[in-house]
Amino acid sequence: MQYPQIEYATFVDRPNRFIAHVRRDGESDVIAVHVKNTGRCKELLVPGCRVVLARGQSPQRKTPYDLVATFKPHPDFPQGWLFNMDSQAPNKVVGEWLASQGFDLVKPEFTFGSSRVDFMMQRGTERYLLEVKGCTLERDYVGYFPDAPSERAVKHLHELAGAIAQGWHAAVAFVVQMEGVREVRPNTETHPAFATALQEAQDAGVQVLVLPCRVEPDRLWINPKAAPQNVFMP
Repeated sequence: MQYPQIEYATFVDRPNRFIAHVRRDGESDVIAVHVKNTGRCKELLVPGCRVVLARGQSPQRKTPYDLVATFKPHPDFPQGWLFNMDSQAPNKVVGEWLASQGFDLVKPEFTFGSSRVDFMMQRGTERYLLEVKGCTLERDYVGYFPDAPSERAVKHLHELAGAIAQGWHAAVAFVVQMEGVREVRPNTETHPAFATALQEAQDAGVQVLVLPCRVEPDRLWINPKAAPQNVFMP
């Protein structure tokens, strides 16, 4: 996926989950922008860090820009480590990736049980469910999910485990929104119930996929050299 028009800015503060104050390059005024991630992201949005803004497409918007990426301060990256933090991006890039995986049908936003699963796929008579989770939390080059307690994520794992019992194939995919991270672990410290649900889902037969991405300021896509091959093949 690609953002059609981006600009760079300096992060000032974040008064609430939806809004951040930034100062665009070359400008002295502080403006409000929409944050496309309602998670805490405290390790990413540090006052003074560089951020990437994508211009919104609707002229009626109150905030003309979306904050979609940030350069995380890190000793190994003098200019900052680029993280995409757009919470809508993982589903978009997975949709693009699934189109190359040989399925006869790929249907997003599929209602199953009491949940809406991100993707339903079909290959011949075999049916598959896939739930997508974006990973933006990193510690020592290991990704962790979630960055805040998520009862919704736990519910999704229970639904996937139940689907296995009904004859479906099922998987949860962690989309890694920074380069250099190939492993994702449950964030047991923040949400132990998610770690338990993930293990129970795996025991039931749910696959766990880690999908590393290539990340540029204006682009995000699944890294074909690092992503698993022949997903769900017998």
